[in-house]
Amino acid sequence: MPGPSFCLRPRRFGRGAALTLVFASVLATAVVTDSLPRAERTEPGPRVAAAPADRTTIDRDELARTTADAIADGKSGTQAAEEFVSRSGDRWGAVYDPGEYEEFTQALGGAYTGVGLSARKAGDGHIEVARIRDDGPAARAGIRPGDRLRTIDGRPVDGLPVSEAVALLRGDRGDRDGGSAAPGTTVVLGIERGGRAWTLTLRRATLVTDPVTVRRLDGGAVLIKVTAFTKGAGERVRKAVQAAPAGAGVLLDLRGNAGGLVSEAAEAASAFLDGGLVATYDVDGEQRALYADAGGDTARPVVALVDGGTMSAAELLTGALQDRGRAVTVGARTFGKGAVQMPSALPDGSVAELTVGHYRTPAGHSVDGRGITPDLLVGDASGGRAEQRARTVLSGLGGAS
Repeated sequence: MPGPSFCLRPRRFGRGAALTLVFASVLATAVVTDSLPRAERTEPGPRVAAAPADRTTIDRDELARTTADAIADGKSGTQAAEEFVSRSGDRWGAVYDPGEYEEFTQALGGAYTGVGLSARKAGDGHIEVARIRDDGPAARAGIRPGDRLRTIDGRPVDGLPVSEAVALLRGDRGDRDGGSAAPGTTVVLGIERGGRAWTLTLRRATLVTDPVTVRRLDGGAVLIKVTAFTKGAGERVRKAVQAAPAGAGVLLDLRGNAGGLVSEAAEAASAFLDGGLVATYDVDGEQRALYADAGGDTARPVVALVDGGTMSAAELLTGALQDRGRAVTVGARTFGKGAVQMPSALPDGSVAELTVGHYRTPAGHSVDGRGITPDLLVGDASGGRAEQRARTVLSGLGGAS
């Protein structure tokens, strides 16, 4: 099982429901076809979610017995586990069959199967293409944002929930092993654009995400945008900081980052800290702590840009930098997801992820249900004005000319 992580993943709300691999927040309107299956979620392992701070955690042994009893009676162990978790009151608990969990774990490594487009409901209720991945099958076939999706493998999609359309695009299976169709399998799309309709056959492909982008700003500062803490993201942040010109400030953009692996968030914190506490958390009442590695850049000016879509592991990083005086935070109050969840293997091979505790920032502040209030509040934190304000602050700190 993967190690501790803090992320977004509410209980699944229907087979095929999904959000983007970059863990777009629950506030997002689009559902993405090249995304994780059946839940708004990020990663396995202990992680952050928004469960009430005083809730009673699930008895994992009882859950395992319930699953085993169902199997002995010839029933579905996964279904029994889902019902158990649903009754428990654990808002962010979830159960995944073996195929789903395997696919999910692979996605955390930055690879997933899809056609490279995201879909959303248009104003008139039909389903249209929201975004296109440049190197994906959809882009190579000439599909564009705004194109209408009329059919998927011959099935009309008007009137379907977007999650069901996503399931069709991904080729999600409803069998015991779950998962999506393999790379190389085909899907036939009926497309409409400007009154012209046609069909296209696409081959699903293994696509690789890059959650960290780096660019130089006018004045010499460096902008590091982190959209998710998938495997390797923390190291990418550290290398970007190390490669920045001497004296150049860093604008760390965490807007819309809905979480990821806690180890990656801690490594990203290590880019700016010389060891020390990143966060504390508890698992079934046992207190634990996360620490940064020694040797980070403690002199370079840093501004962290956050908004209401900054969640979980991204909040953990924000809280560490803010509490330890390592960054000025700019934007809007973060989402507030601070419940730790732990995976448990069940007798039938499925995996249940259950809330086991909560985490706190280095100063002892609870994030769950509260979020983090930035040092400088900006009304439209998701827009260009917020970035401009952040750049102005960075300049004032001496990080840009």
